[in-house]
Amino acid sequence: MAARKLLVLFGSQTGTAQDTAERIGREAKRRHFQCRVEALDSYDVANLINELLVVFVCATTGQGDPPDNMKIFWRFLFRKNLPPGSLCQLDYAVLGLGDSSYPKFNFVAKKLHKRVLQLGGNPLLPVALGDDQHDLGPDAVVDPWLLALWDKILALYPLAPGLEIISPDVRLPPKYTLQYLDEDSPHPDGGLLQPTASRALPSELQPFAARMVSNQRVTAESHFQDVRLIEFDVTGSGITFSAGDVVMIQPQNSPEDVQQFCQLLRLDPDRRFVLKPTEPGTSLPALLPQPCTIRHLVTHYLDISCVPRRSFFELLSYFSTNELEREKLQEFSSAQGQEELYSYCNRPRRTTLEALWDFPHTTCAVLPEYLLDLIPRIRPRAFSIASSVLAHPDRIQILMAVVRYKTRLSKPRRGLCSTWLASLNPEQGDVRVPLWVKKGGMKFPSDPDTPVIMIGPGTGVAPFRAAIQERVAQGRRGNCLFFGCRQKSKDFYCQAEWEELVTKGFLTLFTAFSRDQEEKVYVQHRIQENRRLVWELLSNGNAHVYLAG
Repeated sequence: MAARKLLVLFGSQTGTAQDTAERIGREAKRRHFQCRVEALDSYDVANLINELLVVFVCATTGQGDPPDNMKIFWRFLFRKNLPPGSLCQLDYAVLGLGDSSYPKFNFVAKKLHKRVLQLGGNPLLPVALGDDQHDLGPDAVVDPWLLALWDKILALYPLAPGLEIISPDVRLPPKYTLQYLDEDSPHPDGGLLQPTASRALPSELQPFAARMVSNQRVTAESHFQDVRLIEFDVTGSGITFSAGDVVMIQPQNSPEDVQQFCQLLRLDPDRRFVLKPTEPGTSLPALLPQPCTIRHLVTHYLDISCVPRRSFFELLSYFSTNELEREKLQEFSSAQGQEELYSYCNRPRRTTLEALWDFPHTTCAVLPEYLLDLIPRIRPRAFSIASSVLAHPDRIQILMAVVRYKTRLSKPRRGLCSTWLASLNPEQGDVRVPLWVKKGGMKFPSDPDTPVIMIGPGTGVAPFRAAIQERVAQGRRGNCLFFGCRQKSKDFYCQAEWEELVTKGFLTLFTAFSRDQEEKVYVQHRIQENRRLVWELLSNGNAHVYLAG
């Protein structure tokens, strides 16, 4: 009988595709398959010709782009020299996660399905097009599609005689076992954030511990929104970037939240442990030191402030000794309970930590080794770089709005990364922030005579500040900026800088202060008023137009 092996490969930007891929992995284990779940870019794509059974789960980002962790795979798959029959022994299925409010809805999944078919693959099912816009989210498509998929797969790979599908009432083993170390075993050296001595360029797996130089509020104290201009020193990091590029920042949980979490789960934050994979072939989490303290795990790795997903409630229900709590958790993890879950979690933006508070009997019964299955890792946040190396060598600046808003919950919602960054004060000692740089989607013209029209309301002006600094340093004059905010006196970011450049003849500036007069005025009104100039730049000057929100 053929080996019952399944490979699940995912391309995920925000974690939804990864969550779905892991769900398929759990369902495979219940059906006694040997199953690996891997990000597309950590998989050696040259092995694809030897695979017999693969499920691809992929999101679409931006304007039909593949997620970051499948870009290498994507380039390989579309190479012209791949022979047409190279995947003829592969049975496959593609599950897409997208948003139908975008024109290129599930573009990546559709294109992947077609390409594997071209290369000789045999599709088990039509491509699934999960849609975020559906009342029940992507699960409305995913749930029935997975039932059909298992029917097809079990027809090809039936269970061995005497084996049954493991009942949904049985809890599967964790991905890792957690072994506590004795208090007196030798301590490893400090935290993760030692500036790396290696010559490798900083990346997600090896961020650079940049020193925060300044953290300045650029809105009036009386303004409802707190916006910061933050500067980092990247001397010695090897980081290079140009206007339009993006800095990725790895945030951490607040000490108060970490303490609460440890109390709720009855964990000692100073206990040290090592992780061991339950199954051979599972790699350890790349960003965790071994050994590690509970405090480090909860501070730097577990995303306890994210809105929990359905899979969180499903796993949590297995620990419940309290009947009422268990019934509610099972409802939240069922297909029928998704509307209820949406109004409990997603609409009010309830955090994982808050959800754990609501299920106290269950929470204190959670086994620590399941924490890495229960709670996803903290994702890095992307910020447009708001400065140019030519104006500020060895420095990176960002323009960041501190995220804070109200829902029906009594406590205001706070953005994890912006709240953490805003709380750091470089005047009180050495403050370090893990970061690395990524190519952005904006490229500015290389021809010095090409004029540039930039439309950047609010913090959307950030990449244009980098571009204008860069272009001014190169002596280029065709810079036209449309900037909008609420009030000239409250949130006109970088006002003095813009005005100086206007005086020197480097910048044409149009401003729209929406609340400074009776009728609201926005950037589009200023563009309309200056339509002759805009048309002149476009038709005769061959201008490039950029828009950032």
